[in-house]
Amino acid sequence: MNLKLLFVFGPNLNLLGEREKAFYGTMSYDQLVNKITDEAKKRGITAEFFQSNHEGEIIDIIQQKRKEIDGIIINPGAFTHYSVAIRDTLSAVRCPTIEVHISNIYAREEFRRHSITAPVCWGQISGLGWMGYI
Repeated sequence: MNLKLLFVFGPNLNLLGEREKAFYGTMSYDQLVNKITDEAKKRGITAEFFQSNHEGEIIDIIQQKRKEIDGIIINPGAFTHYSVAIRDTLSAVRCPTIEVHISNIYAREEFRRHSITAPVCWGQISGLGWMGYI
């Protein structure tokens, strides 16, 4: 069985390794994609990646890929806390989805402690660094 997962990364995740290293570590976005790809291959999983700083592009890719994938791993970035549109898209496509955050959003600023997207996901992984994606 070859599962196909879509990994969706929201705003500023393209700057991993450069921004706020105390929260997000030193691994670059490209290095993260390579780690996930390697692990996926070991498990017989096809991993597809998409990163955007634009809410509409994230919605578009989820809608476009909904019938081609078996699941979504999403780090909506800041959209986690206020994008009703991404939440509604995840709910509408009914694709098994896991929300992942590199940092522990519950140990950070108050505004980061609430996810409006998590309730329409199967689960959430937060605070395990890049290993949360594995």
